[in-house]
Amino acid sequence: MKRLAVFCGSSNGATEAYKEGAVQLGKQLAERNITLVYGGASVGMMGTVADTVLKEGGNVIGVIPKLLEEREIAHQHLTELHTVNTMHERKAKMADLADGFIALPGGPGTLEEFFEIFTWAQIGLHKKPLGLLNINNYYHPLIHMLDHMVEQQFLQEKYRSLAILDSNPKTLIDKFSIYEPPAVKSYMK
Repeated sequence: MKRLAVFCGSSNGATEAYKEGAVQLGKQLAERNITLVYGGASVGMMGTVADTVLKEGGNVIGVIPKLLEEREIAHQHLTELHTVNTMHERKAKMADLADGFIALPGGPGTLEEFFEIFTWAQIGLHKKPLGLLNINNYYHPLIHMLDHMVEQQFLQEKYRSLAILDSNPKTLIDKFSIYEPPAVKSYMK
């Protein structure tokens, strides 16, 4: 695994634990010589994880839409910064560049990015691991929702395992190294 895309918020959240989790993830990426691929901003959790990887001597690739770059939130000290036209292009570029995906705590944008990649895995557009870094139990309600989807037969059980959950960045990345993707989604029972 050479590059991991990280989806995360443009805010640091309500508790210092979120920021510290982003720092720990950044340190793990740099220590393992894994390039960070992320949304290219200098603010919030996005800025924190990027700054940490850079401070620890790692490489960071940002992908930012012109709209956000023009608002002066683009990180100015990245290894590479790709400017794209739309949010859709941003996600596609990040997916192309990454060997796996991690969602840190974040808002609707983070979840939207995570679930698009989740859906792409379900239908066979990629076979890359995706995980939720469950800092401060942030993703417990989402995991309960995924379980509810399985119970109500809107999500096949084998796809529930697409969302690899861990509260420790080291063990989450370790789980990526043994990831086996499920078979492509079938619509037949």
